[in-house]
Amino acid sequence: MQTSPAKPCIALMGEFSAGKTTLANLLIGESPLPVRIIATQLPPVKISFGTGDPYQVDLEGHQSPIALDALDGLDLTRILYLQLFSDADLLTHCDLLDMPGISDPNMNAVIWERMIDQAHGVIWCSNAVQAWRQSEAAVWAEIPAHIHAQSLLLLTQIDKINSPTDRARILARVNRETQHMFRAVLPISLLMATEEQDNYDLWAQSGAGALVDQLVGLLNDLNTGQIRAAPNVIPALQAPRQAAPDTPRILPRRIKAIEHGES
Repeated sequence: MQTSPAKPCIALMGEFSAGKTTLANLLIGESPLPVRIIATQLPPVKISFGTGDPYQVDLEGHQSPIALDALDGLDLTRILYLQLFSDADLLTHCDLLDMPGISDPNMNAVIWERMIDQAHGVIWCSNAVQAWRQSEAAVWAEIPAHIHAQSLLLLTQIDKINSPTDRARILARVNRETQHMFRAVLPISLLMATEEQDNYDLWAQSGAGALVDQLVGLLNDLNTGQIRAAPNVIPALQAPRQAAPDTPRILPRRIKAIEHGES
């Protein structure tokens, strides 16, 4: 039986309330979980391309269906991860793995540690107001070293830092403290990126343009290495040029829909 090629898996990580869920929504163009969910503690959530029904996978690898509107009270000592599906373009080239917040005092770190080996790269969210805390650095030091060069560090909520001088100082410090630990350090306003998906220039100014450029490069590098995944080019994330003739513009789904005359 022929099997489909493996795809890279990109983990979304960071401390609680650093923006991981907002990032996941931005990357796939929708919330992977219904907004009515009030569960505060979830295991890792893997999001893959497709239209299948969601299910949970236990520590023995057994699958069982789950109801997304009844996730409160999950036994995290027995569940390895939740599997969800979406038809987002990005997911044709990688899986996303939304990890629990590393700083949750009520959640044992083993809950996300036992899934980290599934990740080929990480997008780490760090709140720019308190960028790259010692607690984050301590956890990152435990992440397998080969993942470091295949990972991005996002300084989220950069819009909360009003002074350009302060922004530059924070970025310089974090770059210095994380030298050789990440592929790139990127400031971003996830709120602005989410709200301005109908305006390319503002969307790009939020930092989302740089993020997508870096993510496309990362996936291309992973796909041309030992991982046999998707094509070497990521056409699904590219749109008709809007600026210089030789500069492809990478747009969010809503802008692409407008360009193609979709409602």
